[in-house]
Amino acid sequence: MFRRVLINWSSGWKGSVILTSFHYKKVMARQLHARRIEGVDKNLWVEFTQLAAEYKVVNLGQGFPDFGPPSFVQEAFCNAISGGASMHQYTRAFGHPRLVKILAKFFGRIVGREIDPMEELLITVGAYQALFCTFQALVDEGDEVIIVEPFFDCYQPMVMMAGGTPVYIPLKPKKVTGPALSSADWVLCPEELASKFNSRTKAIVINTPNNPLGKVFQRKELQMIADLCIKHDVLCISDEVYEWLTYDGEHHVKIASLPGMWERTVTIGSAGKSFSATGWKVGWAMGAGHVLKHLRTVHQNSVYHCATAAQEAVAAGFQREYDVFGTEESYFRQLPALLHAKRLKLAKSLRSVGLQPVLPQGGYFMITDIASLRVDLNDPSTKDEPYDYRFVKWLIKEKGLATIPVSAFYSPEHREDFQNYVRFCFVKEDSTLEAAEDILRQWSIKK
Repeated sequence: MFRRVLINWSSGWKGSVILTSFHYKKVMARQLHARRIEGVDKNLWVEFTQLAAEYKVVNLGQGFPDFGPPSFVQEAFCNAISGGASMHQYTRAFGHPRLVKILAKFFGRIVGREIDPMEELLITVGAYQALFCTFQALVDEGDEVIIVEPFFDCYQPMVMMAGGTPVYIPLKPKKVTGPALSSADWVLCPEELASKFNSRTKAIVINTPNNPLGKVFQRKELQMIADLCIKHDVLCISDEVYEWLTYDGEHHVKIASLPGMWERTVTIGSAGKSFSATGWKVGWAMGAGHVLKHLRTVHQNSVYHCATAAQEAVAAGFQREYDVFGTEESYFRQLPALLHAKRLKLAKSLRSVGLQPVLPQGGYFMITDIASLRVDLNDPSTKDEPYDYRFVKWLIKEKGLATIPVSAFYSPEHREDFQNYVRFCFVKEDSTLEAAEDILRQWSIKK
């Protein structure tokens, strides 16, 4: 292959030369990528989504419902797109006025303070973009960011792209009689956590309810984190996208509601997770105005604006939830009740084939220990990968069931200790869960 390249010499002579493909690549190599993306090019979801699609599997891997959102938000979306020309044009760049106003009103009641809708809320393209804006706006070259493990896999590359250094601390199963069978059994070591804070620490990232573990941080645990943040003047980035999904009487506590934490916390939320509409990609960051103003700078220089009609529909959804909050009519009460039954259904299926699931206190997911399984993983293409990666790929290809390897949610320094777990998503139709159960049962019989 040949390319004609225009040459503009400093002497003023202009002309063109023919370069082979080899020479063209050599000329352009120094300009192709920025150093900040080195080491963060691989993405778990790209790889496993493609694999699941290729083998047409029963998909308990990806974290989205295979059922629709409640009828009232679907109707709100239909009303929005047929509600006149304004719904098809730009709205306020930092958040549709109706949406930020109801979110401020709704969450103000929960955190016990008045929230300024125009200064203390930023609407983003899903929680993902809220996280990106947060890291880009607040983390500088050389800053350290403590990440509690297991963590949603975008935290690490986003910190690194901002020039920061991730510092990891894992939740570990506490010593209990027998195996740790609840996410409540996974805890932080107070001394180890305190040792991670120093003069270079800029922020700590927590996720409650946690993905993939399902741990719901208790007030006492959050207070321990808050005390360290205040002592060391550190920000807290709290990813709370599963905030309405808690089970067995557990209650989600916002760390921003603790004394001294509103001023130093960025709370990340998701309408997609709240209303089972992940494809709408409406999220938000909430926090003190002097912090949020920096996120707005990143937002206005990247996506600038989010879809107007989707924001209008979410606003209608939150208005309804505000009006029925705490009653049986509230979707935020109905959804966890629905998922509680699905969670128990999956746990029963896993136990029936000899697996030991870790029962989650909240969220979409359940992890299970696969150490007891004896599987011949003889695929030479995966021989250098962690055991759980190899197992998941075998399960997809040989059994038609998609899950996600849990070691993907850990840092390289701790990954080896957690490669005997896989993650299942139970936010699926009963027919999907039953199809997965049938695969597990048939496998058990053949063993």
